[in-house]
Amino acid sequence: MKVVCIGSGYVGTVTGAAFAALGHRTTVIDIDLAKVKLINGGKSPFFEPGLDKLMLEMVNRQLLSATTTFDEVYNANIVFIAVGTPSREDGTADLEHVKAAARNIGEHLNPDQFTVIVNKSTVPVGTSDLVGSILEETSGLRINEHFAVVSNPEFLREGFALEDVFFPDRIVVGTNHSGARTVMSVLYHHIIERVNYGELFQWIDFKVKQQQSPTAVYFETDTKSAEMIKYVSNAFLAIKISYVNEVARLCEALGANVLDVARGMGLDSRIGEKFLQVSSGWSGSCFPKDTTELLETGRKYRTDLTLVRAAIDSNNNMLEACVDKIKRRLKTLNGKNIGILGLTFKPNTDDARHTQSSYIIERLIKLGANVKAHDPKGMDKFRTINEHLQVRYCDNPEDVAERADAIVLMTHWDEYAKLNWQLIGQKMRNPYLLDTRNFLVGNQMNEIGFTYEGNGI
Repeated sequence: MKVVCIGSGYVGTVTGAAFAALGHRTTVIDIDLAKVKLINGGKSPFFEPGLDKLMLEMVNRQLLSATTTFDEVYNANIVFIAVGTPSREDGTADLEHVKAAARNIGEHLNPDQFTVIVNKSTVPVGTSDLVGSILEETSGLRINEHFAVVSNPEFLREGFALEDVFFPDRIVVGTNHSGARTVMSVLYHHIIERVNYGELFQWIDFKVKQQQSPTAVYFETDTKSAEMIKYVSNAFLAIKISYVNEVARLCEALGANVLDVARGMGLDSRIGEKFLQVSSGWSGSCFPKDTTELLETGRKYRTDLTLVRAAIDSNNNMLEACVDKIKRRLKTLNGKNIGILGLTFKPNTDDARHTQSSYIIERLIKLGANVKAHDPKGMDKFRTINEHLQVRYCDNPEDVAERADAIVLMTHWDEYAKLNWQLIGQKMRNPYLLDTRNFLVGNQMNEIGFTYEGNGI
């Protein structure tokens, strides 16, 4: 098939590279010429483990390309809309990029070929109807006769995108059009049946457990239900994280160990161990946005999602609780030097949008602290997004420790576990370490001279 992906962000680029790897000639469209040039050179516009290697292979095989024009839509069988849908100030989704993409698609549709347009972006319920109306208006063609609109939400985890796209838990396809369902089924056949995966392993390093994982569930539903599935899935995970973080604070008050408590909870098959890892709170480009948008949708239709609202409030409390720990340990923060390790919301990504570190760093600076920070991949993007923050960025993680009164480990990058922590402690003015992820071994840190503090332990 001929596949087009509109948008060279996380979803569009990963989706395009994946379908190219499965043998479909795929074109990524973006108005940003710099990103287009990167893709045509076999490089991803963002950091994702293994993606550059895959993209270079696909570009060399002439299965993947990028352009700034919409001409490729004319011959496409399937067109994915994978553009950004940022939140407005009122918490609702801004669909201007989706609308613009729909207008451009409509102007280039082939009247002699049935085309499937797929909403891959995270969009409010009813957006498929909106896109269909725009396509009819701009193309002069009729929906469900010349084209169909499908909702096919993504469930990619940053840092694990290739595993998730080739070994998904489920594939959700929302449409009532039988022809569109057939096209989508054919498109995903290679993933469901894992066709030619042996060849994929030659240039992609997959974990053995992924290779042995159950095949994906292919789930068909209507467009509105598919759109809802994405939002409520992320909201549920956010609630789960907020819950275990609240449990961590209670464990501290009662003298229990949240690591053991979470482990005991996760052994129950009805609960499961995933998303029971304590942190300073959930953040990033998805959870804050999706929970807020879902909450606002509920308010608009007079359905108060009290659990979602409570999860958001709890998450804000967890961030502030981490700041309170530092204040209790150091008392006044005026003139204190604090080192931050980790600026991205999770390891193995350079995504620095709406991170826990941005909130905590801003609070520390307002309280008078001097902040130095390091991240293996996200410093440049964090600096650009948070240019208002007076932070000294360090090329080496050890440099944040120079005359520091505290170090706060925010992101559990593997390389932070391998640091010479004894040397780091010697560099510090006061060897206090707050490990918001419970990533390091507290007893070992204490033995080499740190005053170690985690969350809930």
